[in-house]
Amino acid sequence: MNPDLIILAGTIHTMETSSEASPAGTLPQAVAVKDGVIAAVGTREEAESWRAAEVLDFGSAVLTPGLVDCHIHPVLGLELTRGCDLSGAVNLDDVQTKLLAEAEATPPGEWVRGWGLDPNLFGSAAAHRGLIDDVVAGRPCLVRLFDGHSALANTRALEIAGVTGPRSFDQAAEVVCDAGGAPTGLLLEAAAVELVARVMPAESFAARKDRLAGLFQQFSRSGLTGAHVMDCGEGSLELYRALEGDGGLPLRLRISPWCMPGSSRTEWLGLAEQVGTLAGRRWEVAGIKLFVDGTVDNGTAWLFEPDVYGESVRPFWPRPEEYAQAVRFFAGRGIPTATHAIGDAGVAAVLDAFEALPPGTPQAVHRIEHLETVPDALVDRFSRSGLVASMQPSHCTHYSRADQTDNWSIRLGAERANRAWRCGDLRAAGATLALGSDWPIAPFEPLPILADAQLRRRSGHPHDEPILPGQALTALQALEGYTSHAARAAGEWEVSGSITVGKRADFTVFETDPLLAAPDELAATRAVATVVDGAVQYLAVGSAR
Repeated sequence: MNPDLIILAGTIHTMETSSEASPAGTLPQAVAVKDGVIAAVGTREEAESWRAAEVLDFGSAVLTPGLVDCHIHPVLGLELTRGCDLSGAVNLDDVQTKLLAEAEATPPGEWVRGWGLDPNLFGSAAAHRGLIDDVVAGRPCLVRLFDGHSALANTRALEIAGVTGPRSFDQAAEVVCDAGGAPTGLLLEAAAVELVARVMPAESFAARKDRLAGLFQQFSRSGLTGAHVMDCGEGSLELYRALEGDGGLPLRLRISPWCMPGSSRTEWLGLAEQVGTLAGRRWEVAGIKLFVDGTVDNGTAWLFEPDVYGESVRPFWPRPEEYAQAVRFFAGRGIPTATHAIGDAGVAAVLDAFEALPPGTPQAVHRIEHLETVPDALVDRFSRSGLVASMQPSHCTHYSRADQTDNWSIRLGAERANRAWRCGDLRAAGATLALGSDWPIAPFEPLPILADAQLRRRSGHPHDEPILPGQALTALQALEGYTSHAARAAGEWEVSGSITVGKRADFTVFETDPLLAAPDELAATRAVATVVDGAVQYLAVGSAR
């Protein structure tokens, strides 16, 4: 055999089965690659008879199938992360200090921007434009909240956008107004935020391309070899084409454009025509993204009973039957779908739509994204539905607290907060569970997320109490969420997700064993290499010989 590449490692976790409990010393340590696919898997001794142009020996490091983030927003994230990062702010004074510094660093006449604002900082107070009016000296300013579904605009920004009072939308969006009908500056959901965002100066294509190239390099260095991209906004495909043309696409992208309320059947047909036809060597439009609700934190989730403020009772599609019609349209054409559903009523509505599909509906993988709070009955229904669960462990560990003093838990109340991110129960029920970050909503680095999924608290914070520790995943289940279950969530198990002869040669190399290391230890280590299509995309200095 004459492969193109041989990779040697201390341990190779193939992820071919749901158990990696092989006796000590029996796991393979060598893999051969030919023409971008796996040609052989074996021992170091067996590899001595293989003859390759290139050999990478990682010593005691650990090789796994390439890690795939199953929910991420790279291009949308470019816009959401413009300006100063407020995610580390500890109180509102800190927010104002950071915005003031950003305003002073921004050229005169330009917009001041911020992102990652945590609603927990407001406590019981409502977000109001006065928070930023006082620090940007009359300049227009837009601050994105951490959930990506809401923003706070100052008075000047609202004036430029012509937003003077309530607006009507085709989706459950809102320009929040005070008792006198004046906008408070809080904008809920995409349609409301877009009123202001569309009058802001756009970033040039060249600048966006440069930023995206840098972001993808960061993804690769973190250990990612693929991503399920849950948006396809203006210019996205042009950016992917341009980067791939420059040889700058170091990971695979599976893209799902949005189908939104108010869209017509003609628009649905246009979306359907993109799936499976718009593609490059490492990117493809492969599904459709839908929404049935917003977020708990801004009061736009869809719950059976209102939150403590009387909110989160409206579906994102004002006429939910139209969501079900969209599901029938795409599922009936064999097109995979992923539906954002956070609240219990939202999850139930998705299950209703798929349970009502007629016999003979073509086979395709359909997913629910997020599933933040669901009762036992919905877990049972989900386990029978055949749908895939796509969840983000760091949403739980970064934005809620074990003592339930956070905004998310307060809004829901104890009963619903005790149903938070039921990863363990869904796996126990037999569901396929794909994991990801939802970047830029939470950090994208996969090793800390693998750790958080096991700890049910933020890795590196050993004194924090775990949040519903009974929902913790095992190390193997967490790794499956980024490998074998990620492949199943994309309908790609036949070609990816395990180190198996004939599958894609996509690999991640860890400096410590993700199945044996203590979670906090794992989070503090690094990926030392990534390989896609049998080609090295990232190689840490000194990691291989």
